[in-house]
Amino acid sequence: MFHHIYLIRSVAFLGLITITVFLFSLSMDIQDPQSKKHVYSVWALPQQDLSTRLKSLMSGLRSEFGGPEFEPHVTAVGAISLTESEARDKFSQACQGLKAYNASVVKVETGTFFYQCVFLLLSRTPEVVEPSAHCSSHFGYKSPTPYMPHLSLLYADLTEEEKKKAQEKANALDKGIGSLNFQITRLALYKTDTEDKSLKSWEKVAEYELPAN
Repeated sequence: MFHHIYLIRSVAFLGLITITVFLFSLSMDIQDPQSKKHVYSVWALPQQDLSTRLKSLMSGLRSEFGGPEFEPHVTAVGAISLTESEARDKFSQACQGLKAYNASVVKVETGTFFYQCVFLLLSRTPEVVEPSAHCSSHFGYKSPTPYMPHLSLLYADLTEEEKKKAQEKANALDKGIGSLNFQITRLALYKTDTEDKSLKSWEKVAEYELPAN
């Protein structure tokens, strides 16, 4: 009889432990959205009329060469892993003191990997470089390579020959695209999982309108 009581107590004790572990796991899952880290980037966005023009050009390139759709932007802070609250706080702080600034296109260029397939190479002026350095310092981001300001037109894995054709098509679709002067009027915080080449998980988290200079 005592053996049965002991067995019942043991089973009950194990059941209690199981329930406790389950509830603890559940509580961790509930807290997870706030504590889980994601990859974030800060994008500098061009004036709205140019954004519309660029989207038309980018659509024309995708129709022939494929690739995912994305917002025209100049990356100010590269991919960095943070919790959402950390990213929002750093973004808010980084935006303070910045104003709209000018950028100039040098030419339509091709790159060596998916996220720099075909892009507009920008002039590396202090006006363009300093906002990136300012934001990067607030995020604690250190680029593994010197900052190369650019605005991507196409994300794709293409051969060198295909890239050349895409470059030529970009110039043909918009003949003035290689010598643009435009203004950066907004900064945006984006969730950008670089492992997701479909970009389906990418999303805008916050946006800030830069005051006129």
